[in-house]
Amino acid sequence: MTTQLGWTHFQHDADIGVWGRGRTAAEAFEQAALALTAIVTDAPVAAATPVDVACRRNDLGLLFVDWLDAVIYEMSVRKMLFCRFSVTIDGLALTGRMWGEPVDVARHAPACEPKGATLTELEVGERPGSGWSARCVIDV
Repeated sequence: MTTQLGWTHFQHDADIGVWGRGRTAAEAFEQAALALTAIVTDAPVAAATPVDVACRRNDLGLLFVDWLDAVIYEMSVRKMLFCRFSVTIDGLALTGRMWGEPVDVARHAPACEPKGATLTELEVGERPGSGWSARCVIDV
């Protein structure tokens, strides 16, 4: 089995979709978070400061939305961007750590501020032969 690890964006009206892929659901969530950061900047971000988050839901898709909303929340309140993510999923509970640095407007040139993850085009699941995929639209 060849699983492609990575992320991509997809267009959706005035918003933008994030799509992560990995060997596990956790890896797909991590890759989608990288896609989320790439909505804001294409400049390098330093992994200087760790931030921990935790989420729990009764559905894996909703857990994915909560994860992305937690990343967006931390970006907003801490005025940071993140470049590295580590996710552990145990049942329907997620613990995550993300590393990043404060936004430097001159260097990062933020393109937009994500407002939240939506249920639009929400899809989380394993595809035989291609690994896990997690995607949804981000309100920007």
